[in-house]
Amino acid sequence: MRMRNKEGEVTMKRFSLVLILIIVLMLVWGIVSYAEEKKVEILAFCGSASKPAMEECAKLFEEKSGIRVVLYFSGSGEMLSQMKMSKRGDIYIPGSPDYMVKAVNDGVVDVNQNVEIIAYLVPAILVQKGNPKNIQGLYDLSKEGIRVAIGNPESVCVGLYAYEILEREGLLNKVSKNIVTLGGSCSMTAALIPMKAVDAIMGWEVFAKWNSETTVVIFLKPDQVPRLAYIPAAISTFSEHPKEAKQFIEFLKCLEGQQIFTKWGYLSTEKEARKFAPGASIGGEYKLPADYVSPVGK
Repeated sequence: MRMRNKEGEVTMKRFSLVLILIIVLMLVWGIVSYAEEKKVEILAFCGSASKPAMEECAKLFEEKSGIRVVLYFSGSGEMLSQMKMSKRGDIYIPGSPDYMVKAVNDGVVDVNQNVEIIAYLVPAILVQKGNPKNIQGLYDLSKEGIRVAIGNPESVCVGLYAYEILEREGLLNKVSKNIVTLGGSCSMTAALIPMKAVDAIMGWEVFAKWNSETTVVIFLKPDQVPRLAYIPAAISTFSEHPKEAKQFIEFLKCLEGQQIFTKWGYLSTEKEARKFAPGASIGGEYKLPADYVSPVGK
Protein backbone atom coordinates (compact mmCIF):
# COMPACT_ATOMS: atom_id res chain seq x y z
CA MET A 1 0.00 0.00 0.00
CA ARG A 2 2.81 2.38 0.89
CA MET A 3 4.52 1.70 -2.46
CA ARG A 4 1.31 2.51 -4.29
CA ASN A 5 0.87 5.71 -2.30
CA LYS A 6 4.44 6.79 -3.10
CA GLU A 7 3.92 6.07 -6.79
CA GLY A 8 0.73 8.11 -6.70
CA GLU A 9 2.51 10.99 -5.00
CA VAL A 10 5.28 10.94 -7.61
CA THR A 11 2.72 10.89 -10.42
CA MET A 12 0.83 13.84 -8.87
CA LYS A 13 4.06 15.80 -8.49
CA ARG A 14 4.98 15.18 -12.12
CA PHE A 15 1.49 16.19 -13.20
CA SER A 16 1.73 19.36 -11.10
CA LEU A 17 5.13 20.24 -12.59
CA VAL A 18 3.84 19.71 -16.13
CA LEU A 19 0.77 21.83 -15.36
CA ILE A 20 2.94 24.62 -13.91
CA LEU A 21 5.20 24.49 -16.97
CA ILE A 22 2.20 24.78 -19.31
CA ILE A 23 0.86 27.75 -17.34
CA VAL A 24 4.27 29.49 -17.43
CA LEU A 25 4.59 28.92 -21.18
CA MET A 26 1.10 30.31 -21.75
CA LEU A 27 1.92 33.39 -19.68
CA VAL A 28 5.18 33.95 -21.59
CA TRP A 29 3.40 33.51 -24.92
CA GLY A 30 0.73 35.96 -23.81
CA ILE A 31 3.32 38.56 -22.78
CA VAL A 32 5.19 38.23 -26.09
CA SER A 33 1.94 38.45 -28.07
CA TYR A 34 0.88 41.51 -26.12
CA ALA A 35 4.27 43.15 -26.72
CA GLU A 36 3.94 42.45 -30.45
CA GLU A 37 0.45 43.94 -30.49
CA LYS A 38 1.68 47.07 -28.70
CA LYS A 39 4.59 47.58 -31.11
CA VAL A 40 4.41 51.09 -32.58
CA GLU A 41 3.92 51.19 -36.34
CA ILE A 42 4.41 54.29 -38.47
CA LEU A 43 3.30 54.76 -42.07
CA ALA A 44 5.56 56.43 -44.62
CA PHE A 45 4.21 57.38 -48.07
CA CYS A 46 7.20 57.64 -50.40
CA GLY A 47 7.96 58.49 -53.98
CA SER A 48 9.84 55.47 -55.31
CA ALA A 49 12.93 57.58 -56.09
CA SER A 50 14.13 56.53 -52.62
CA LYS A 51 12.94 52.90 -52.71
CA PRO A 52 16.07 50.69 -52.37
CA ALA A 53 17.77 52.81 -49.72
CA MET A 54 14.54 53.52 -47.84
CA GLU A 55 13.71 49.82 -47.55
CA GLU A 56 17.13 49.05 -46.09
CA CYS A 57 16.92 52.00 -43.68
CA ALA A 58 13.46 50.99 -42.44
CA LYS A 59 14.63 47.46 -41.72
CA LEU A 60 17.69 48.59 -39.76
CA PHE A 61 15.69 51.25 -37.91
CA GLU A 62 13.19 48.63 -36.72
CA GLU A 63 16.00 46.37 -35.53
CA LYS A 64 17.50 49.22 -33.52
CA SER A 65 14.37 50.94 -32.20
CA GLY A 66 11.62 48.33 -32.27
CA ILE A 67 9.48 50.76 -34.27
CA ARG A 68 8.05 49.22 -37.42
CA VAL A 69 8.00 51.42 -40.53
CA VAL A 70 5.42 50.47 -43.15
CA LEU A 71 6.52 51.86 -46.51
CA TYR A 72 4.22 52.67 -49.40
CA PHE A 73 5.86 53.45 -52.76
CA SER A 74 4.58 54.90 -56.01
CA GLY A 75 4.70 58.18 -57.91
CA SER A 76 4.99 61.14 -55.54
CA GLY A 77 1.72 62.60 -56.82
CA GLU A 78 -0.15 59.35 -56.31
CA MET A 79 1.21 59.01 -52.76
CA LEU A 80 0.11 62.55 -51.97
CA SER A 81 -3.39 61.84 -53.33
CA GLN A 82 -3.66 58.68 -51.24
CA MET A 83 -2.72 60.54 -48.07
CA LYS A 84 -5.28 63.27 -48.78
CA MET A 85 -8.06 60.78 -49.50
CA SER A 86 -7.37 58.41 -46.61
CA LYS A 87 -6.18 61.08 -44.14
CA ARG A 88 -3.53 58.60 -43.05
CA GLY A 89 0.23 58.55 -42.91
CA ASP A 90 2.89 59.68 -40.48
CA ILE A 91 5.56 60.78 -42.96
CA TYR A 92 5.56 62.07 -46.53
CA ILE A 93 8.78 61.50 -48.52
CA PRO A 94 8.34 62.53 -52.17
CA GLY A 95 11.05 62.21 -54.80
CA SER A 96 11.51 65.96 -55.23
CA PRO A 97 10.74 69.25 -53.49
CA ASP A 98 8.01 70.05 -56.05
CA TYR A 99 5.63 67.65 -54.36
CA MET A 100 6.55 68.76 -50.87
CA VAL A 101 5.41 72.26 -51.90
CA LYS A 102 2.11 70.72 -53.04
CA ALA A 103 1.83 68.79 -49.75
CA VAL A 104 2.23 71.99 -47.74
CA ASN A 105 -0.29 73.84 -49.93
CA ASP A 106 -2.77 70.95 -49.57
CA GLY A 107 -2.41 70.85 -45.78
CA VAL A 108 -0.88 67.35 -45.75
CA VAL A 109 2.30 68.73 -44.22
CA ASP A 110 2.22 71.49 -41.62
CA VAL A 111 3.90 74.64 -42.93
CA ASN A 112 5.57 74.98 -39.52
CA GLN A 113 7.13 71.53 -39.75
CA ASN A 114 10.81 71.25 -40.57
CA VAL A 115 11.32 69.69 -43.99
CA GLU A 116 14.49 67.63 -43.85
CA ILE A 117 16.68 66.88 -46.89
CA ILE A 118 17.61 63.20 -47.05
CA ALA A 119 19.59 63.01 -50.30
CA TYR A 120 20.22 64.87 -53.57
CA LEU A 121 19.33 63.76 -57.11
CA VAL A 122 20.73 64.73 -60.52
CA PRO A 123 18.65 64.42 -63.72
CA ALA A 124 20.36 62.42 -66.48
CA ILE A 125 19.82 60.10 -69.44
CA LEU A 126 19.95 56.34 -68.85
CA VAL A 127 20.68 53.89 -71.67
CA GLN A 128 21.27 50.18 -72.12
CA LYS A 129 24.71 48.82 -71.28
CA GLY A 130 27.07 49.24 -74.21
CA ASN A 131 24.92 52.15 -75.44
CA PRO A 132 23.94 50.34 -78.69
CA LYS A 133 22.16 53.41 -80.11
CA ASN A 134 25.17 55.67 -79.37
CA ILE A 135 23.13 58.20 -77.42
CA GLN A 136 25.46 60.94 -76.23
CA GLY A 137 23.11 63.69 -75.15
CA LEU A 138 19.69 65.32 -75.20
CA TYR A 139 19.63 66.03 -78.94
CA ASP A 140 20.14 62.35 -79.74
CA LEU A 141 16.78 61.58 -78.10
CA SER A 142 15.07 63.29 -81.04
CA LYS A 143 16.71 61.08 -83.68
CA GLU A 144 14.50 58.83 -85.76
CA GLY A 145 14.02 55.34 -84.37
CA ILE A 146 15.05 56.12 -80.78
CA ARG A 147 12.54 54.81 -78.24
CA VAL A 148 12.34 57.14 -75.23
CA ALA A 149 10.53 56.97 -71.90
CA ILE A 150 10.03 59.51 -69.12
CA GLY A 151 8.06 59.37 -65.89
CA ASN A 152 4.49 60.60 -66.12
CA PRO A 153 4.89 64.37 -65.61
CA GLU A 154 1.43 64.59 -64.02
CA SER A 155 2.31 62.38 -61.05
CA VAL A 156 5.99 61.39 -61.11
CA CYS A 157 8.62 63.90 -60.02
CA VAL A 158 11.35 62.72 -62.40
CA GLY A 159 8.91 63.04 -65.30
CA LEU A 160 8.26 66.63 -64.30
CA TYR A 161 11.99 67.37 -64.40
CA ALA A 162 12.34 65.66 -67.81
CA TYR A 163 9.49 67.73 -69.25
CA GLU A 164 10.98 70.94 -67.84
CA ILE A 165 14.43 70.19 -69.31
CA LEU A 166 13.09 69.33 -72.76
CA GLU A 167 10.87 72.41 -72.84
CA ARG A 168 13.73 74.68 -71.75
CA GLU A 169 16.03 73.26 -74.44
CA GLY A 170 13.40 73.66 -77.17
CA LEU A 171 13.35 69.89 -77.73
CA LEU A 172 9.95 69.03 -76.32
CA ASN A 173 8.10 68.56 -79.63
CA LYS A 174 10.95 66.70 -81.33
CA VAL A 175 11.57 64.27 -78.45
CA SER A 176 7.86 63.82 -77.71
CA LYS A 177 7.52 62.05 -81.07
CA ASN A 178 9.89 59.37 -79.75
CA ILE A 179 8.34 58.95 -76.28
CA VAL A 180 6.68 55.54 -76.37
CA THR A 181 5.65 55.18 -72.72
CA LEU A 182 5.32 57.06 -69.44
CA GLY A 183 6.51 55.43 -66.22
CA GLY A 184 4.04 55.41 -63.35
CA SER A 185 6.80 55.84 -60.76
CA CYS A 186 10.57 56.21 -60.60
CA SER A 187 11.11 52.49 -60.09
CA MET A 188 8.81 51.64 -63.00
CA THR A 189 10.61 54.15 -65.22
CA ALA A 190 14.06 52.82 -64.23
CA ALA A 191 12.97 49.23 -64.95
CA LEU A 192 12.29 49.99 -68.63
CA ILE A 193 16.01 49.85 -69.48
CA PRO A 194 16.70 46.38 -67.98
CA MET A 195 13.51 45.20 -69.70
CA LYS A 196 14.86 46.61 -73.00
CA ALA A 197 11.48 48.24 -73.52
CA VAL A 198 13.14 51.49 -74.60
CA ASP A 199 16.52 52.76 -75.77
CA ALA A 200 16.75 55.63 -73.29
CA ILE A 201 14.98 57.16 -70.34
CA MET A 202 15.25 60.57 -68.77
CA GLY A 203 15.59 59.86 -65.07
CA TRP A 204 17.86 60.29 -62.07
CA GLU A 205 21.52 59.37 -62.40
CA VAL A 206 21.10 57.05 -59.38
CA PHE A 207 19.03 54.69 -61.58
CA ALA A 208 22.30 53.38 -63.02
CA LYS A 209 23.30 52.19 -59.54
CA TRP A 210 20.01 50.37 -59.06
CA ASN A 211 20.57 48.31 -62.23
CA SER A 212 24.34 48.48 -62.70
CA GLU A 213 24.53 45.34 -64.85
CA THR A 214 22.15 46.67 -67.50
CA THR A 215 22.11 50.46 -67.25
CA VAL A 216 24.62 53.21 -68.09
CA VAL A 217 24.26 56.90 -67.24
CA ILE A 218 24.79 59.70 -69.78
CA PHE A 219 25.14 62.99 -67.93
CA LEU A 220 23.58 66.15 -69.30
CA LYS A 221 25.70 69.21 -69.95
CA PRO A 222 25.83 71.38 -66.80
CA ASP A 223 23.92 74.24 -68.45
CA GLN A 224 21.14 71.84 -69.50
CA VAL A 225 20.16 71.18 -65.86
CA PRO A 226 17.98 74.06 -64.61
CA ARG A 227 17.31 72.46 -61.22
CA LEU A 228 18.88 69.84 -59.00
CA ALA A 229 16.47 67.83 -56.88
CA TYR A 230 16.48 66.45 -53.40
CA ILE A 231 14.44 63.91 -51.46
CA PRO A 232 12.61 65.75 -48.66
CA ALA A 233 10.89 64.25 -45.63
CA ALA A 234 8.35 65.74 -43.22
CA ILE A 235 5.84 64.62 -40.62
CA SER A 236 2.27 64.80 -41.91
CA THR A 237 -0.68 66.55 -40.29
CA PHE A 238 -2.39 63.12 -40.05
CA SER A 239 0.37 61.53 -37.97
CA GLU A 240 -0.72 59.45 -34.97
CA HIS A 241 2.89 58.89 -33.93
CA PRO A 242 4.78 62.15 -34.56
CA LYS A 243 7.48 61.34 -31.98
CA GLU A 244 8.34 58.02 -33.64
CA ALA A 245 8.04 59.59 -37.11
CA LYS A 246 10.60 62.20 -36.10
CA GLN A 247 12.91 59.43 -34.84
CA PHE A 248 12.82 57.74 -38.24
CA ILE A 249 13.54 60.97 -40.12
CA GLU A 250 16.45 61.63 -37.77
CA PHE A 251 17.74 58.12 -38.48
CA LEU A 252 17.61 58.78 -42.23
CA LYS A 253 19.80 61.84 -41.66
CA CYS A 254 22.25 60.23 -39.23
CA LEU A 255 25.57 58.67 -40.28
CA GLU A 256 24.17 55.13 -40.57
CA GLY A 257 21.23 56.24 -42.67
CA GLN A 258 23.38 58.40 -44.93
CA GLN A 259 25.86 55.56 -45.45
CA ILE A 260 23.01 53.40 -46.76
CA PHE A 261 21.91 56.11 -49.19
CA THR A 262 25.52 56.59 -50.34
CA LYS A 263 25.89 52.84 -50.88
CA TRP A 264 22.92 52.98 -53.25
CA GLY A 265 24.45 55.85 -55.25
CA TYR A 266 22.61 58.84 -53.78
CA LEU A 267 24.40 62.13 -53.13
CA SER A 268 24.39 63.26 -49.52
CA THR A 269 25.43 66.90 -49.90
CA GLU A 270 24.58 69.86 -52.09
CA LYS A 271 28.28 70.23 -52.88
CA GLU A 272 28.37 66.76 -54.44
CA ALA A 273 25.28 67.47 -56.52
CA ARG A 274 26.60 70.83 -57.77
CA LYS A 275 29.59 69.12 -59.37
CA PHE A 276 27.20 68.05 -62.14
CA ALA A 277 25.49 71.43 -62.55
CA PRO A 278 27.21 74.29 -60.68
CA GLY A 279 24.76 76.93 -61.87
CA ALA A 280 21.55 75.00 -61.27
CA SER A 281 19.06 76.04 -58.63
CA ILE A 282 18.20 73.68 -55.80
CA GLY A 283 14.62 72.62 -55.29
CA GLY A 284 11.78 74.94 -56.17
CA GLU A 285 8.65 74.00 -58.08
CA TYR A 286 7.88 73.56 -61.77
CA LYS A 287 4.28 73.48 -62.98
CA LEU A 288 3.13 71.83 -66.18
CA PRO A 289 1.63 74.21 -68.76
CA ALA A 290 -2.13 74.63 -68.58
CA ASP A 291 -2.41 73.18 -72.12
CA TYR A 292 -0.30 70.10 -71.30
CA VAL A 293 -1.13 67.06 -73.42
CA SER A 294 0.38 63.64 -72.78
CA PRO A 295 2.99 62.83 -75.46
CA VAL A 296 1.82 59.21 -75.47
CA GLY A 297 -1.34 58.38 -77.39
CA LYS A 298 -1.43 61.56 -79.48
